Amino acid sequence: MKVSIITRHAITNYGSLLQAFALQTVIENLGYDVEIIDYIRHDEDYKNITDVLVKKSLKWNSNSITRFLYKSIQSPEYKLMGKAFKRYRKQYLKLTNNYCSIKELEKNPPIADIYCTGSDQVWGTIGEDIYDKVYFLDFVQNDKKCISYAASFGKSKIDENFKNMLKGSLKKYDELLVREDSALQILQSLNFKNSSQVLDPTLLLNNEQWDKYIGSKKINKDYVLIYQLHRNNKMDKYSKMFSKKTGLQLIRMTPSLHHIVRGGKVVFLPNIIDFLSYIKNAKYVITDSFHGTAFAINYNVQFIDIHPGETATRNQSILELTGLKNRMLANYNDFSYIDKMIDYKKVNEILTVERVKSINLLKESLIK
Repeated sequence: MKVSIITRHAITNYGSLLQAFALQTVIENLGYDVEIIDYIRHDEDYKNITDVLVKKSLKWNSNSITRFLYKSIQSPEYKLMGKAFKRYRKQYLKLTNNYCSIKELEKNPPIADIYCTGSDQVWGTIGEDIYDKVYFLDFVQNDKKCISYAASFGKSKIDENFKNMLKGSLKKYDELLVREDSALQILQSLNFKNSSQVLDPTLLLNNEQWDKYIGSKKINKDYVLIYQLHRNNKMDKYSKMFSKKTGLQLIRMTPSLHHIVRGGKVVFLPNIIDFLSYIKNAKYVITDSFHGTAFAINYNVQFIDIHPGETATRNQSILELTGLKNRMLANYNDFSYIDKMIDYKKVNEILTVERVKSINLLKESLIK
């Protein structure tokens, strides 16, 4: 049987690509033919990102000169990132033909026995701040089997208009498997009894499986790794001071060239093997990324989680599940994590149980 997955696989973000790869791999291991629907919205295509971002900026969208300057500075970087991630997607994902709109999907949908809304913030605001019906499988005929796996709203509270939309849009789903406890609470408040919480796909594969499927290399030095997605001057300063106090080199891993001014030796736009290897071999990881946190946990690395703002529910949920809420930094003057080691024996026991539970829920949702 064939499974088609719709997810946000095409963002220039390592976690987005790797969660798609992980779900693809796990469903394949369950005996299915799997493909990722290569849906890339116009406002998320790397060729158009600067046009979208400049419109959101009061500073840069004030006149034609500032708009030109912004695009001239940012476009080369986004094109470089976009082309690299396009190569990674072709290397690791089994993709359908490309689609840019729901009309294209409705006209010529990928043929499958089961359609799955995959992981990440697929049910949150996207691009130009809209909810995209594609991720609610509106292009799929009503007689087809529909499920979700580790879908996320990206936040813990949603407005009433969106709640009303959800009541209609999610009726077609046979099973609703979501990533955060907050997402489960939202669905249960709307009386969706066919809902359960599961692990992010990246955690369905243990560290040995990641080494098997992607590969790994040894980095023969001790270092503090910072993997940062959001602008945060306090995080920059904390990381530099943390590095100084440990006496270890600070390495900043990033796909964004302009991050070179934030401190640390920059590893720019690493390939997928290097991305995972730098996390795996780090003495400490400092991150505001959900998937940075997830891989640090999976590789049993000491880490400090920085609050990423309104999307913090993702990080909080996995820390709560694994008993690691104390790894969320509460004070930028707290450097006790240098000596405060994580007991990964207990964490791994929790992950093993949750991994089996999540895979079983996925398996049951596919065969029901």
